[in-house]
Amino acid sequence: MSEQASPDARYRRLRRRLRQRRGVPLDIGTDRPRRFNLPRHRYLNAFDRPLLAIVLLLLIIGSLMVFSATFDWSRATYGTASGFFVEEHLRNIGWAIWWMFVFALVDYRFWKRFAVWLLLFTIVALVTVLFVGEEVFGARRSFSAGRFQPGELAEFAIVLYLAAWLGSKRTRPASLLFGLVPFLIVVGVVGFLIVQQPDLSSAAIVVLTAGAIYFVAGANIFHLAAIGALSSSVALFMLQVFPYAQRRVDNFLAGLSDLTLAEYHTLQAITAFLRGGWFGVGVGQSQQKFGALPAPHTDSIFAVIGEELGVLGAAVVVTLFICFAIRGFQLARRAKDNFGALLCVGFTSWVIIQALLNIAVMTGAIPSTGVPLPFISFGGSSLTVVMIGVGLMLSVQRVATRRIPNSERRSELANTDRGGRHRRSYLSRAGDSPGIAERGS
Repeated sequence: MSEQASPDARYRRLRRRLRQRRGVPLDIGTDRPRRFNLPRHRYLNAFDRPLLAIVLLLLIIGSLMVFSATFDWSRATYGTASGFFVEEHLRNIGWAIWWMFVFALVDYRFWKRFAVWLLLFTIVALVTVLFVGEEVFGARRSFSAGRFQPGELAEFAIVLYLAAWLGSKRTRPASLLFGLVPFLIVVGVVGFLIVQQPDLSSAAIVVLTAGAIYFVAGANIFHLAAIGALSSSVALFMLQVFPYAQRRVDNFLAGLSDLTLAEYHTLQAITAFLRGGWFGVGVGQSQQKFGALPAPHTDSIFAVIGEELGVLGAAVVVTLFICFAIRGFQLARRAKDNFGALLCVGFTSWVIIQALLNIAVMTGAIPSTGVPLPFISFGGSSLTVVMIGVGLMLSVQRVATRRIPNSERRSELANTDRGGRHRRSYLSRAGDSPGIAERGS
């Protein structure tokens, strides 16, 4: 009886191992069977599906709204309602998705070595655009007919550089001389060059995103208070230097007491929400996009959503951004190192800050700014840069969940974990759980 039960018990153990491990044993009769690795955990299946689903839904909603906001203008320009949508927007989405997968497939730690060079290139581009950039409405912000804006690259470069610098083992974010002063110099130089274009909204995004990374990296709370006070003083000074910014603030304050005195952009956006009501007037039925809303396919696209899909449709978009924030911070907690964690925090904060600024302007909560809605507004360089950030977040998650042999894991811990006293490595001992280093004194 025991001889007949032995093969059944071994078969049950085999099935249990198949459910728990990758690969199929090829030789059942040996004590240490050889295994054939299956490709189910590689490439696309290794990516974070919740994050991909959120981004995909935002891109679908954005594509629908861009088509709705541009079909009339596209018919007049291209001769067909879908000409602009197909020629420009879908091409931008395809290009951005391709770059997202490129950065997702490459180990994110590979790009750390280029952080300084990218920041230097960005500073050179910000200086160059002031002299040879295209002047539009009195501002020099872009090259190549608006397809490349150094300000948008600066938002990406500052995240990558700060994550590489503050994520280093030898960095001391709480130090005044080695933390606060270098941080203020780097962010101050980039912000100053962006303000010279002028582009106050991009400068604000850079400062807010950098502050979020600096806070998570372990900054001193008094240093953060000093940064806040300094930023407020600079903002008040900017209002005196740039008259158009002062006019926007004055119109915003006047609109708080009397809505009819609000800025034209804000007034038209609120009108779109009032027309849409709870359920909207239907996709393609917006009236405000025909000349009333400035840039309905970029800066004002959230107002078009509110008019055509109603408050409920706008709430769905807001919920997706909330889910993006939650998932981004969850990926930061699962990262293998400080660099990956700060990358996820930085790119998540960057996207959410842009979304908050755009939605706040459309609802009249803050003065008007020229910030697009991430993943939804029409854009070439802006969409590509944001999708590259998503690709790096996917790479952080893929590396964090990748299975490596115990020997490689011990070697990696010995080479990279130098958080002990005198910067010595922590070594794991036999019998420790995978990925946990011995914190002996």
